[in-house]
Amino acid sequence: MAQEVREARILIVGLGLIGGSLAAALRAAGYGAAEEGAAGCGRRDSADAGGGGPVKSTELLACDPDAGEIARGVEMGLIDRGETRLEALIDGVSLVVLAVPVMAMGGVMRELAGCLGRAAPDVVVTDVGSAKAAIRRSAIEAFGRMPTNLVLGHPIAGSEKSGVAAADAGLYARHKVILTPEPDTDPVATARVRRLWACCQAEVLEMAVERHDQVLARTSHLPHLLAFSLVDTLARQDERLEIFRYAAGGFRDFTRIAGSDPVMWRDIFIANRDAVLASLDDFEAGVRRLRDAVERGDGDAMLATFDRASHARHYFESLLNQTSYQAEYQMQQHGKLRFRASPGGSVAGRIRVPGDKSISHRAIMLGALAEGVTEVKGFLEGEDSLATLQAFREMGVAIEGPHQGRVTVHGVGMHGLKAPSGPLYVGNAGTAMRLFAGLLSGQAFDTELTGDASLTKRPMGRVADPLRLMGASIDTAEGGRPPLHIHGGAPLTGITYDMPMASAQVKSCLLLAGLYAEGETRVREPAPTRDHTERMLAGFGYEVHREGDTCWLQGGGKLAAAPIDVPSDISSATFFLVAAAITPGADLVLEHVGINPTRIGVINILRQMGADLRLTNEHEVGGEPVADLHIRYAPLKGIDIPLDQVPLAIDEFPALFIAAANAAGTTRLRGAEELRVKESDRLKAMADGLAIIGVEHTLLEDGIDIVGGGREEGANYGGGRIDSLGDHRIAMSFAIAALRAGEPIEIDDCANVATSFPGFIDLARRVGLALEEQEVS
Repeated sequence: MAQEVREARILIVGLGLIGGSLAAALRAAGYGAAEEGAAGCGRRDSADAGGGGPVKSTELLACDPDAGEIARGVEMGLIDRGETRLEALIDGVSLVVLAVPVMAMGGVMRELAGCLGRAAPDVVVTDVGSAKAAIRRSAIEAFGRMPTNLVLGHPIAGSEKSGVAAADAGLYARHKVILTPEPDTDPVATARVRRLWACCQAEVLEMAVERHDQVLARTSHLPHLLAFSLVDTLARQDERLEIFRYAAGGFRDFTRIAGSDPVMWRDIFIANRDAVLASLDDFEAGVRRLRDAVERGDGDAMLATFDRASHARHYFESLLNQTSYQAEYQMQQHGKLRFRASPGGSVAGRIRVPGDKSISHRAIMLGALAEGVTEVKGFLEGEDSLATLQAFREMGVAIEGPHQGRVTVHGVGMHGLKAPSGPLYVGNAGTAMRLFAGLLSGQAFDTELTGDASLTKRPMGRVADPLRLMGASIDTAEGGRPPLHIHGGAPLTGITYDMPMASAQVKSCLLLAGLYAEGETRVREPAPTRDHTERMLAGFGYEVHREGDTCWLQGGGKLAAAPIDVPSDISSATFFLVAAAITPGADLVLEHVGINPTRIGVINILRQMGADLRLTNEHEVGGEPVADLHIRYAPLKGIDIPLDQVPLAIDEFPALFIAAANAAGTTRLRGAEELRVKESDRLKAMADGLAIIGVEHTLLEDGIDIVGGGREEGANYGGGRIDSLGDHRIAMSFAIAALRAGEPIEIDDCANVATSFPGFIDLARRVGLALEEQEVS
């Protein structure tokens, strides 16, 4: 619902497209000097309205030097009245909107400063200009300082048309408006300007003046400059008629914005000169690099540029469509996603879950460092893996795809990566950040690793500390958390490291750093962890040794490209294994699942609990064992989970807790303190959720005891509303729990499910779960 605008009298200075469209949007929302009781966006008496006193309607006024535009605005019903002189309208005005060209802003500000005392005592002033630093300077020159009731703003909307006749009431709907308040700007004034734009159905954001001008120079001002230049260049040529006659749609689309108001854009380029020139310098450098690649016939360099651009364009589309890919870079937060899982349902059929995320990450990493071309099949097209893929594109690696799980990586060799132009964003991928830390410690350039809000809360000291022992120079945020600043060029030396806690991510991080270290890097783990990195390094021709609990490698070698066939992810398969294990009558086959010996703890534990689970069609793909998993319902019993299975099932425990809640007797877990430092504190998050649905349990520092319901028919617990804390595994675990619940289970904050398991909802429904998605504002 749009917010209320509580202004007695709004004055729009400049009744062109932007000012006229604002008036049209307000009028469409019901504002104007109509009779009392007219419908509108919050038209009601208000004691705290701008201008003071009760307000029953908002009078819309306009000032414009063109009397014809004023008359046209009145005739169109957009404004109540207007004048060509600002001072003739200022009396009692509670909100002034300056919608004049940037270069005219100085004169208008001076005129406003001379008569603003006649406005309402709590008058607020805002503007719509696209060069905020220049407008701030104009305000300071006119008023002697930056007024605290002046809230600079900029609607990111427009058209090639101009004048009040082109006014569009929907111009701002679902478009962004950026406000750039100063540190001492009155927050009440900012809130009133927010309400104004929110009533026009715009998304209102805030950023600093300097940041705004930099961003707009690159995303708006530079494209207009290039479009004007290209059309002008072609229009000067003798064959211009033939060129324009046969120009394709791409030319039309790119140059459409060259039809915009030339005077307005001249003013913008002058007002935002420094930021425009900086963005133009960057663009010219990019064109020179591309020209050199074309001249040399360097196909890989061209492909790297085109592929980065192509996927950046898809990313831009995802922002426009409000999809979630790399949402951290969006300037606003979208509504959160809620799951509603209804009780009951069946689990049957034959499905294939997405590719293994751990192997997908490593395939891109090692393929990029290899010499030659690596073909990857079964790549997981989830946000985490895509973030890794995009990061290597930003370091100069040409990558084709993904297309239906197929990716082609044109390796650059061990020392062929290039410095990225900015921080490498890895989304929610803890695996990517920890493995990148090791890999990037051996590079010659500096890098910064950052992630989403969830990842920046997770500890990175356990990779940063041993990397420092190897000689790496790494800075972390407070508490050893991201972002990580890695200073390149530091010589690395191999170490022998006894991991205090079993972690495949830490082990892999040190092995990847060891590729660049002098001498031997040895890692001893206190318990077995997944060995995908060691297996894949061997597949790429790099010798890795293993004896007992220790693995090691010698630095200074090379990687040779090799094909990768990514198995289905056993962590993703786990949710459906448990769903079938707890549902009477279930009969389900999961195809082509990776059964790496370091990952099959979930299979071993479910079998010990009594699950009817068989492996068929066992074979090996690219050094990784795979099989079809066939599971039928059988009554489960509580067990003491063997300590040696804990590291082999560490990611699968949230789902296994749901199996325990349906087993007869008590299931006891110990030695799982690692669960405390995942995307959430998974021990506590699951315990809180179990408490809500009525499952008896005892939470311990390193584990949990769960007393199962044990019924073979009917509900084993109730329903309720669960906070997943943005953790995809918590969300999916309670979604399958609804199969044996007595009431619906609602799970909040589920958007991150797409990060690890794209298509989870569709697969869940296909096998028989009653699961809905709900957008929550």
